[in-house]
Amino acid sequence: MSQPRVFLVDDHELIRAGLRAELRGSVDLVGEADEVPAAIELILERAPSVVLLDVHMPEGGGLAVLRGVQPANKDVRFLALSVSDEPQDVISVVRAGARGYVTKNISGADLIDAIYRVDAGDVVFSPKLAGFVLDAFVNGEPIDPAIVPVDPELDQLTPREQQVLRLIARGYAYKEIAVELEIALKTVESHVSSVLRKLQLSNRYQLAHWASDRRLT
Repeated sequence: MSQPRVFLVDDHELIRAGLRAELRGSVDLVGEADEVPAAIELILERAPSVVLLDVHMPEGGGLAVLRGVQPANKDVRFLALSVSDEPQDVISVVRAGARGYVTKNISGADLIDAIYRVDAGDVVFSPKLAGFVLDAFVNGEPIDPAIVPVDPELDQLTPREQQVLRLIARGYAYKEIAVELEIALKTVESHVSSVLRKLQLSNRYQLAHWASDRRLT
């Protein structure tokens, strides 16, 4: 599989240097810019497949870059990378056409995974931010079914373990889960033990809280 062609847009040199170091060898870095006009010009010139886009910059920030590039090249996909997790920031860049939004505390491995997902056509958000987007688009506006929250902890669970987790979050007892999923009680207990071990939690109450925080109910 070919590497995504990635362009960096951030007005902080230290951030860009850290991103270059983190992404080197995993993606094809085709350029970078620290201001809006240069970003628009270079993105249109170099035609990256994914732009890592800072939201808050002078001269209109990430929104200005989106609006400057998209009319001329709709094939470029934008992944917002910001320190902000404010709902208005998330919604504004998504409405402008960004294909994802993650915060700058994301790990290097998860950022690379997010870039590859966006390059493949998915819409990617950090778990907390996905809820903002869903809430904003439920009132008569289409919800993209490709939204895939980046959550490595959840991803390590099997589909059946995720089913059990969601039912626990809804307050189901083990016997009720067994009936709902048509599996043995001992199988439910085995799944719960596995989930607790993988998530490094101690009991079902911590598990329910963990799931609730991620809106998995």
